[in-house]
Amino acid sequence: MKSLFSILFLTIFSLNAFASNKPLLIIGASYADASVPFNDNLQAPLGGIAVDFGSYLSLGNALIRNPLLDGHVINEAQAGATTFDRTACNPICDPEVQWQGYDKQLTKALSRVTIPGGPVNAEYVVIVTPNDCFHSDAFGIPQREATPCTTTDMNSSVDRLITVGQRALDAGLTPIYDLLPTWDALDLPYFQTAFGLNWAISEEDYNQLRNLHQSRIASELPQAIQIDMWKGFKHRGDGIHPTDLTTKRAAMRIAIEMLWFNATAE
Repeated sequence: MKSLFSILFLTIFSLNAFASNKPLLIIGASYADASVPFNDNLQAPLGGIAVDFGSYLSLGNALIRNPLLDGHVINEAQAGATTFDRTACNPICDPEVQWQGYDKQLTKALSRVTIPGGPVNAEYVVIVTPNDCFHSDAFGIPQREATPCTTTDMNSSVDRLITVGQRALDAGLTPIYDLLPTWDALDLPYFQTAFGLNWAISEEDYNQLRNLHQSRIASELPQAIQIDMWKGFKHRGDGIHPTDLTTKRAAMRIAIEMLWFNATAE
């Protein structure tokens, strides 16, 4: 546990810690960015709507505003995304309308900060909670055909998170993962009803997925950073998305962890 003195020390010297001004990369789903993707023909999942019609502070934007950071953020997250590429199927499946998975998101983020064959102008990538297994519209198939994830499915989701984190490490970046909010902080039954979903993940399955996410990343990617950034999570009334204050606190926890990591690595 970091002492208050240590945090204050890091705050005072944050400008020196980030003198390189390297951008922070971020990939993920709606916690990381409010907007669904538009494809080339200007079709978009869910008609292109943003979370809360845009009256929503995503983690990517909160990191830009954080006073301890320099505001340089490359955000390739997509609201509604899963770790894998998938077709939009609400209300019907349309193969021309796609979400991009985390591997493609990371490819795009890296391309923003790299000359082909050259060094990567970034040190960290934040990898935020996906929609995998959360609800019946997270599979790229009609909701009536979607069934809750098995343990094998959950492990496959974590496999993909670990693979993208290892790819980041291989590129010279340190991946930063969140921990899923606790079940009691959310209201997934309400979320299911409000968004017209056939089903949402059960408490038992959610806790299993959360535990797998935490334990496997810690065990299999010891060079990665895991932060309980959603501690004290409050949803904004829809059962699943964070309030602006919750997101600001998550961004602050990331900033402090990065400053601490940089200072102790020197």
